[in-house]
Amino acid sequence: MTEHPTSHEGRQPLAARQQERTRPRQQDAAAAAAAAAIPSPAAAPNPGPGSAAVAEAQAATRREGDRLRFVGAATRRIARGIDLDEIVLGLCRASVPTFSDAILVYLRDPLPVGDERPVSPFVLRLRRSDRLRHTDEEGGEAGPESERLRPLLTDPTADLMPAAELCEVRAGGALAEVLRGVRPVFGDSAAARAALPELLGAGRPVPTGHRAILAPLRGRRRVIGAAVFVRSTERAPFEASDLLVAAQLATHTALGIDKAVLYGREAYIADELQRTMLPDSLPQPTGVRLASRYLPAAETARVGGDWYDAIPLPGSRVALVVGDVMGHSMTSAAIMGQLRTTAQTLAQLDLPPQEVLHHLDEQAQRLGSDRMATCLYAVYDPVAHRITIANAGHPPPVLLHLGGRAEVLRVPPGAPIGVGGVDFEAVELDAPAGATLLLYTDGLVESRLRDVWTGIEQLRERLAATAQLTGPDHSPPLEALCDDVLDMLGPGDRDDDIALLAARFDGIAPSDVAYWYLEPEDAAPGRARRLARRALARWGLDEMSDEVELLVSEVVTNAVRYAERPVTLRLLRTDILRCEVGDDSPQLPRQRRARETDEGGRGLFLVNRLARRWGATRLSTGKVVWFEMATRS
Repeated sequence: MTEHPTSHEGRQPLAARQQERTRPRQQDAAAAAAAAAIPSPAAAPNPGPGSAAVAEAQAATRREGDRLRFVGAATRRIARGIDLDEIVLGLCRASVPTFSDAILVYLRDPLPVGDERPVSPFVLRLRRSDRLRHTDEEGGEAGPESERLRPLLTDPTADLMPAAELCEVRAGGALAEVLRGVRPVFGDSAAARAALPELLGAGRPVPTGHRAILAPLRGRRRVIGAAVFVRSTERAPFEASDLLVAAQLATHTALGIDKAVLYGREAYIADELQRTMLPDSLPQPTGVRLASRYLPAAETARVGGDWYDAIPLPGSRVALVVGDVMGHSMTSAAIMGQLRTTAQTLAQLDLPPQEVLHHLDEQAQRLGSDRMATCLYAVYDPVAHRITIANAGHPPPVLLHLGGRAEVLRVPPGAPIGVGGVDFEAVELDAPAGATLLLYTDGLVESRLRDVWTGIEQLRERLAATAQLTGPDHSPPLEALCDDVLDMLGPGDRDDDIALLAARFDGIAPSDVAYWYLEPEDAAPGRARRLARRALARWGLDEMSDEVELLVSEVVTNAVRYAERPVTLRLLRTDILRCEVGDDSPQLPRQRRARETDEGGRGLFLVNRLARRWGATRLSTGKVVWFEMATRS
């Protein structure tokens, strides 16, 4: 369910973040140029004796103002990053060439998340290195700074760039001591002279003088990496105040990395949680073919609460469900799982669609006052060729007829689940053979560029156009149809996740169905055997008579033992033979191993051995026991 709040989950809206990312870089470049123009004390003009103190004070004030502007621009650039790579890239782009001519960024591998205990040993991996080059990234002409620092390409500091990819921080070693101290240090300090070779690799040149700064990156709980800033010999060395600048850059970068790692883990967990709550595969009920798709939202709002389900029901019927929980968070994914589980439980009770939505509404209210969702629940009966639909604030389904006509079904919209105190209404519609029903969530038809009804009309037109390609007498392949529907999204970010469920109605012909009522008396099993034999003969399945009669007799005998009202017997022939026996007793049969002295208890053992599949479902009026056998014709 798409939301457009001003702030969501502690993050800026998508449009605001995109605007922030695409903001021209001239402001940062101006501040950076000002910082780069900071004159070093050696380059300052030689004032007269009387004005020396005033000139020095003015120069110091200018340098301090330029540094503050640079730090402000750099931290804004770092803060723009959402994921880990963007934050590290922001540090590199802000530092080179304004503050340094080269930079190396090492991060802990693997990065600890939150309160989890870091793994041992303590290993740093080179995440990114950057240095000044002749030409800019777009391949343009070299800028003045590049020309001024062209000697960097042959300067020994440039050799720092192919530094060691991995570094194991030895406990008690020089590098471990510098990282534990947290504060940035000059490269020629006693601590750094021992730590840099350990970090960069033995035998690699190390800058001399104040031309390198080693800055630990400390997150909220622990050190997570280190950054090395390097200046060439063509440039003034670092000053004492530059240690404060490096500390600011390192602090903002480390906090941003912490945030990105935590968000990435949360998004991953929520995404996995949601995917595990979606069905791994769809069932293959008699008389209907199914296909589905699920697409997570874009990275900026990827965690959602959309779900779909197909639940086999007694009588060869199938429940088709699509829902959408409001919001994009782990909470939304968790609520989705709870509502989906509730819907499955209610479906097994064989409740009418409107009653299922009513109980889902009550469950959502128990979960919290702000737990809202939309849901569409439909039950397809392949024998009656009818479908019953109830809606709770969800976009209406689209029915694609065999001739190519696409129709938006008129179903009562209803109120979303969680509102409370509302009634839901169900409608029963024709479901002709060869037609395709498409259930979807609003992420497919609604975006910032179009409203939901415009999207529904585009979907209807897309389905009709796709059907025309296969001709009036054939339905488009179901999997290809789903892919074609998703193609209407086009390129670009998706504001919401998308769930799609397509059902092709094949139905069961009346000639392939046999249905009887049996009185609960001792003669019922014998009559059931005779009726089953006649039906099999009519269908040309005489070779199955012995096994089918045996199993029908056992199941009917068990039903008659507990039933007080007439027992139902139904045979359905499709690519398999299915037998269903219903009675008014809610007690489900249970297979057990009979002892040699027992007179009964072997019926379900035979069913389990001879049938391909079997099962029992409790209904509001009793139960249905069924079994399936492969046909041999």
